[in-house]
Amino acid sequence: MQHNLRNIAKRQPNFFALTPLIVFLLMYLVTSLILQDFYKIPITIAFLFSCIYAVAITSGLNISQRITRFSRGASNKSIMLMIWIFILAGAFAQTTKSMGGVQQAVNIALKILPSNFLLPGMFLTSCFISLSIGTSVGTIAALMPVAAGIASQTGFDITIMAGIIVGGAYFGDNLSFISDTTVVATKTQGCMMKDKFRENIKIVTPAAIAALIIYFFLGKDFAFSLQENEIMFVKVLPYIAVLITAIIGVDVIIVLFLGTILAGFIGIFSGDYDIFGWFSNMGDGVLSMSELIIVTLLAGGMLELIRYNGGMDFLVEKISAKIRGRLGAEFSIASLVFFADLCTANNTVAIITVGQATNKISSKFGISPKRAASILDTFSCFAQGLIPYGAQMLLAAGLCKIAPSSITPYLFYPFLMGLCALLSIVFYKPKTKKNAKVSLQP
Repeated sequence: MQHNLRNIAKRQPNFFALTPLIVFLLMYLVTSLILQDFYKIPITIAFLFSCIYAVAITSGLNISQRITRFSRGASNKSIMLMIWIFILAGAFAQTTKSMGGVQQAVNIALKILPSNFLLPGMFLTSCFISLSIGTSVGTIAALMPVAAGIASQTGFDITIMAGIIVGGAYFGDNLSFISDTTVVATKTQGCMMKDKFRENIKIVTPAAIAALIIYFFLGKDFAFSLQENEIMFVKVLPYIAVLITAIIGVDVIIVLFLGTILAGFIGIFSGDYDIFGWFSNMGDGVLSMSELIIVTLLAGGMLELIRYNGGMDFLVEKISAKIRGRLGAEFSIASLVFFADLCTANNTVAIITVGQATNKISSKFGISPKRAASILDTFSCFAQGLIPYGAQMLLAAGLCKIAPSSITPYLFYPFLMGLCALLSIVFYKPKTKKNAKVSLQP
């Protein structure tokens, strides 16, 4: 134990600790872009080599201790929670699909939405659901199977449809009062949620409106014709149940479990499968998430070694070293949380990681707590929208059976959100110093 404490104490800010992330980006993202084929190198293999490299460069520990440290990161409670969500999301998606729920939801959506408003309609739906339930992962788990079904039936590009749902999911992740990122950002900076919301909504509203306009023009000439099919509302009850229970505040784990149970019973009583067929469908759904689960475990372990070796400390030290004035301070906060998210692949963890440093910077340069919290939340969500190894992108890609990075070019809302956030820093003019008043109330 004392040996481990001595090793931890010796950890210094270290750029070299970040190189496993660079190895991954070069091997997977850059190589895929050069070859113009995101399936050439499986993301699991890119992460595997990066993890082996991260273990190899970790100093001060023997091989057994390095693996233990890696495993500690892979088994982090946030990682395990994500895996539970992935497992249940896979079971729910396959169960509802097998009993015809996806097809019925698609039929209803296409019947209600005019063809030229299909894309903005899906974006608004994703924004509303994510704002209501406060989780981007939960929103994607609930809506992506329906979006994939619509794309399949209408012939619309599945990657664009996936980008619409993921983009809308980040809208609520960034703004919802019950989002983890909102809670952590306001608590670390000591401001009220309503004040952070008011500050935040001014930044992202132009981005949401611009995204809606883009989706309208992308889909305005899109036309589809559908055969008149019988609509069985009972088969969309699992989706309705998932959305309602999530909106009223039920934990996403329980939401997906209840949705799977309800879908199973409806499928059995409708004659779509028997109880063993239901179990088989759930098993197939869980197995469909296997690559996603493996990548999540590998990423968690690798990022823990980056943190342990001083990679995060290096970022904090270098970015905050030469701040000059309010503008530089806000850019430093944005850069800190942005790069922290690239290294942790979790926007909540990124905010926690740099929250204390942000508090010190904002206090020194007169940045109000609500302003600092808004910058933290917005730029963490912006970064999360760029990385193909984040939980949201991996889940969306797994449910659509496409490469995560193929969705990135169509994430119009996160890109616009980042642009608006940058412009807000450049042109922001604080009104008075009284805005810096600290309140620890939720």
